[in-house]
Amino acid sequence: MTRTPDTDRSNTRVLRWLLVVIVVMGAGAWAAVPFYNWFCKTTGYGGTTNVAEQLPDKILDREITVRFDANVAPGMPWTFKPVQTEMKLKIGQNGLAFYEAYNPTDHVVAGTASYNVSPDVAGYYFDKIQCFCFTEQVLQPGERVQMPVSFFVDPGIVDDPDAKRIHSITLSYTFYETDLPEQHASATPDSGAGTVN
Repeated sequence: MTRTPDTDRSNTRVLRWLLVVIVVMGAGAWAAVPFYNWFCKTTGYGGTTNVAEQLPDKILDREITVRFDANVAPGMPWTFKPVQTEMKLKIGQNGLAFYEAYNPTDHVVAGTASYNVSPDVAGYYFDKIQCFCFTEQVLQPGERVQMPVSFFVDPGIVDDPDAKRIHSITLSYTFYETDLPEQHASATPDSGAGTVN
């Protein structure tokens, strides 16, 4: 097959389009996680909750039940549970719940909690003011802690045709083990040091 100037131009054009497609796909993959997180926080999609700095101006004369659920990911050695299993509060009222984590191991363990609420549509109206899930938690060997979550259900829930019939919401956390922060990792003795094989 002989090459002509037309085939060279055609090959160059195809190569340029392939490079454009690769760059666009790479940029899309890079932006997908931040965009998805923004989308979930904005819409409450997937049960993602909102973060608030202050309580709403009004408290409605309608109660809602909030249930509390706790899980640990595979490989996470902690025990983790809600201190209370459910709470009734008025829509717009500040609720304060506690979760308990315990490190039964003989070494320091760090963890981070992910969370969601169900039903998913309630995520847009479930607002946290304070939560242990905002920061990494580090527990010493044998340490047991109670961690607060301060929250409210936004009164706007009663105006949403999809959410106004909700009478109970479940707040669920899952703790995952994470790498120790540098100050803890450097203070932890290497379990393999000084051993003879």
